[in-house]
Amino acid sequence: MNNQVFPTKGNLIALQKSYDLAKKGYELMDRKRNILIREMMTMVEDVRHVRAELSKTYEQAYQALQEANITLGIVSDIAKSIPIDQNVSVSYRSVMGVELPMVTHEAEMVKITYGIGHTNTKFDFAYKSFQKVKELTVKLAEIDNATYRLANAIRKSQKRANALENIVIPRFEENIKFITESLEEKEREAFTRQKVIKKNQQAKK
Repeated sequence: MNNQVFPTKGNLIALQKSYDLAKKGYELMDRKRNILIREMMTMVEDVRHVRAELSKTYEQAYQALQEANITLGIVSDIAKSIPIDQNVSVSYRSVMGVELPMVTHEAEMVKITYGIGHTNTKFDFAYKSFQKVKELTVKLAEIDNATYRLANAIRKSQKRANALENIVIPRFEENIKFITESLEEKEREAFTRQKVIKKNQQAKK
């Protein structure tokens, strides 16, 4: 019991209001945590799948690039003719106050921007393979970042819910019990005094 809490009706009413708010806060925090967990669980399998596919595609793309280098020599000068892709944009959606990124890539039709006479099918295949790598990387960046943010939000929600459940709410309950018992004791004492006074008055008559 907090020694600074005085057993008055005013303090009891204030504590009961705070207690009710704390319980509602816990319920909301617990609900938020459960919703965020469900949201993250729907992404976990996607993360595994995209990472596996990206790893396989990277391996395929680098193998194709190696073969192109072997057949054409170092292809870095040819690769410089391929324009930088600037069609990636990021927006956000909110899930229980957590901002989750939505990475959008406006895919364009594959255009051959290098001289066909100086390349071969192996270089073309490497080019297409790295296009697929780019698409998967964009997708993984969105899902990976979203799961990271959700995990952080879940940890914070869990910490706050635990503090409310194990510290704040029990403290309010203890103080409310102390004040209630103190007021009841005062009422009993007052009732006893009134009976004694009434009895003494009757005796004098």
